[in-house]
Amino acid sequence: MSGHSHWATIKRSKAANDAKRGRVWSKLARRIIVAAKAGGGNPDENLQLRYAIDDAKAANLPKDTINKAIKKGTGELGAEDYERVIYEGYGPAGVAVMVECLTDNRNRTVPELRKIFERAGGQLGESNCVAWMFTQKGTFTIATSAVAEDALIEICLDAGADDVTKEGDVFEITCEVADFHAVKEALAQKSIETITAEIAMIPNTTVEADAGNAKQILHLMDQLDDHDDVQNIFANFNISDDIAASLETESGRK
Repeated sequence: MSGHSHWATIKRSKAANDAKRGRVWSKLARRIIVAAKAGGGNPDENLQLRYAIDDAKAANLPKDTINKAIKKGTGELGAEDYERVIYEGYGPAGVAVMVECLTDNRNRTVPELRKIFERAGGQLGESNCVAWMFTQKGTFTIATSAVAEDALIEICLDAGADDVTKEGDVFEITCEVADFHAVKEALAQKSIETITAEIAMIPNTTVEADAGNAKQILHLMDQLDDHDDVQNIFANFNISDDIAASLETESGRK
């Protein structure tokens, strides 16, 4: 199971946890603020804002909170200044990690991320130290119960998708960034609900994790995800189904 798909599965579970909801909502509101500031407060004219609002609604972010975030982005409710920064580094076993942040203070974020990497046996690196190992793609996940595989393949490929694969109980769709909107619209027109729909960094090659490294890697990912400034994490690890099942069983016993 690749780092992108395995971590995405874990992150969906984390986001659904009520104890995490406040942090998830805060991150989504911050994303709306940045999108509104960059392209205006009308989602019909600002595609990034529309996607941010779609994700916020999927996470049950209250409408009032969404509207306030838009107004903060446009300056109607006072300015909140965040910038998008990508940090790169190496985790246990030399796993390449890219961390997308929205921060209002780089001088605070950098040392905090460095400490997280170091505590997990990794190292924060320089800009572009691992970016070359990834390709930016549009990605979607859909529950296998939502649509027949053959029908989904036809819809997605007709809309410009590169590939449709089955990973456990979900279908994973990838496409070029330029085709992301077309695929998203094609799914919406067929009333096919997506679990996730995002622009992601997909690894070109992967690092195989053994049982010990897998636990360390997932701990690093978990600690990064819990940081308030972190929006997305991408990594190039691979965890076998047997090791993933073992870790899930171990977690369930705690």
